Amino acid sequence: MEIKLGFGQIPKSQYIFVNRESDYCWYMLSEDKRQIPIYDKALTGVITGIEVNKKVETSFGEAEKTDLSILADKPYIIRSGSDSYFSKSLLLSLDSLTFEQLRKPITITVSPGERTIVFCTIYDPENYRAIDINWDGHKELNWHSLGEKVSLKINHIHNSSQKHTEISEHSTIAQLREMMMVKIDTYLTELGWTKEEGKQYLQQKYGKRSRHHLTETELLDFMMVIFETLRSQAIAPPKAS
Repeated sequence: MEIKLGFGQIPKSQYIFVNRESDYCWYMLSEDKRQIPIYDKALTGVITGIEVNKKVETSFGEAEKTDLSILADKPYIIRSGSDSYFSKSLLLSLDSLTFEQLRKPITITVSPGERTIVFCTIYDPENYRAIDINWDGHKELNWHSLGEKVSLKINHIHNSSQKHTEISEHSTIAQLREMMMVKIDTYLTELGWTKEEGKQYLQQKYGKRSRHHLTETELLDFMMVIFETLRSQAIAPPKAS
């Protein structure tokens, strides 16, 4: 991003708010808190972070929000209600993206639904393809858990990029895998699972007997499953077949 010298605006992130109006779905606020409509339906940039279930004071009281930070022509923060369809479709889309895709520019779009509903669709700006998401079972989905999973993936990628800018792509992914391996070992120990029970679970869910054979996405999913199991203690270790 080019740095302009001389007088200008205060260099801080511009908040973008999601809300369906008659002819637009998101807007900015002026200094006197007036809505400034954004009629464009797409924003392209690189995601730099996400905060989920963030408690924010509003004119209607405290509310939980999802804040997605994205660097485009300037830094933006897209804020939406954590329980909104926009936030949910955003999380489902981000969860579907690979580590490679999350490091590149993406296009976030808004589209109106019924009444006050706004949906989010993410596109790959290189091939104009939308990221497919699956709404099956969304009413039973643990959105808090999904938000934590997406947050871990995005924020770790961004932090790794900042701290290891001179490290190759292969090394960065290797370090991410190593971090997840350590976390999984810790969670399995706290759960009291044996290595054989862990292998049984991997075989049942992923069709693989070793964590080393999992993709980065599968490894992250396994780590989050174990983390949620530890929190809820709802899933017993798999029985050996």
